[in-house]
Amino acid sequence: MPPHVSADHSAAQPPGRGSVDALITQTRRLKGDMDAVRQDTRSDGADPQGRWQRALYDLALHQLDDLDAHLAQLRDGPPPEPAAEPVSAAPTASRRESLHSRVGSAEWNLLTDEAVWSAELYAILGRDPATAPLTLDELPSLVLDEDRPKLTTMVTDCLIDARPIDGEFRVVRPDGGNRTVHMMGEPVLDSDGGTASMWAVLRDVSELRRSQHAVRESRDSLQRQRHRAQTEHRLAVELREAVLPPWRGSLRLPYQGPRSLDLAAHYLPAATTSQIGGDWYDALELSDGQTLLSVGDLTGHGPSVASHTAMMLGALRGMAMAGTRPAQLMAWLNQLLDATVQPALGSAVCCRYRPETRTLTWAQAGHPAPLLFRDGTGRRLDAPEGVLLGATARAAYGQAEQRLEEGDLLLLHTDALAPADRLLGLAPRLHGARTAQDCVRMVVEECDESERADDACVLVARVTR
Repeated sequence: MPPHVSADHSAAQPPGRGSVDALITQTRRLKGDMDAVRQDTRSDGADPQGRWQRALYDLALHQLDDLDAHLAQLRDGPPPEPAAEPVSAAPTASRRESLHSRVGSAEWNLLTDEAVWSAELYAILGRDPATAPLTLDELPSLVLDEDRPKLTTMVTDCLIDARPIDGEFRVVRPDGGNRTVHMMGEPVLDSDGGTASMWAVLRDVSELRRSQHAVRESRDSLQRQRHRAQTEHRLAVELREAVLPPWRGSLRLPYQGPRSLDLAAHYLPAATTSQIGGDWYDALELSDGQTLLSVGDLTGHGPSVASHTAMMLGALRGMAMAGTRPAQLMAWLNQLLDATVQPALGSAVCCRYRPETRTLTWAQAGHPAPLLFRDGTGRRLDAPEGVLLGATARAAYGQAEQRLEEGDLLLLHTDALAPADRLLGLAPRLHGARTAQDCVRMVVEECDESERADDACVLVARVTR
């Protein structure tokens, strides 16, 4: 009998990887010890007790193999979906009955063509105990067609070449259900060394095989999902690189003339997801010498959002080059997003800077207002009316103007970057910065948090002489 096992299950915690590795080591050591004892056990064909003892050793080794496999699954891969049955201090009668019902024995006498089955084997095969057990010739009738050659080969090798049987096959029960049976058998020799009968232990391993199949399916599914996620991420990154402005570092617009803007921007990926979001920034010199500044964010993640972002930026640039004012531009972007096949929401701020008068004209759609820093202090610009893009058809958008001065700093950002009050707190440090690039670097150092759940953008425009 196995030793009594007790544990304080109220304080039990899930084992860590180190604990599982230790259990695997102990299991494999026990398998080695068990196999050594089994090898010392001699099977006497005339001794039923010896046969039964050897069969139990074989069964124990298979059980340890299964335990080893389960521990490896626990360590290396996702566990099977069904919750594990709680372990009790001692097996209950129902659990002992369940274990016994999965293991049966049989003996086939070759001289008399008689068969003897245990009650457990009848239960495994779903046969009526009142009926006669099947002979070796009749046994294949229970087995699935594709598994019959395997059973025939095992039995033939056992009877003719005295080889032990150790293999699996599937049977069809009278109720139509299929069971997977593992069979271990050996010949029983007579005094002349001939095979007089065959004795076997049969174990129902259906649940185990289903569990292992589920684990394999889960692992394969996870691998497919990882591959698909990696492909989507790579595509989204490529789309983002194609969408964002080609300039990196600093930029001065307009390229010629006084009162230009020293520009710098940065994209910050999310820290808690590998998915690419819909944040963008843009700076573009227009045909009339004005400068377009925009920052926006589309909801969602992945390639579809990146493609929507490309569509929005392309439309925004085209309409701005045609001279569209920021308020009208927001209204048309709203109609464009509302008409897409896959509905989406977005926020944006769009500014036109006229260098001759240092005038900023801007509109927003559900987006944080630009922050203006002047002489070491900062404030939010008063935002005109504007709802999220794609929220409602034919929405109207307001427009505002702001006169800028030499040395002013304008900061545009998406809402995932940081709260506006936190950014305004950087005013003294930003006032001492020499370039827009230095300002962006300060903002990123302050706001590049490890727990950011979404991507973010920041664009800084510094009014120069």
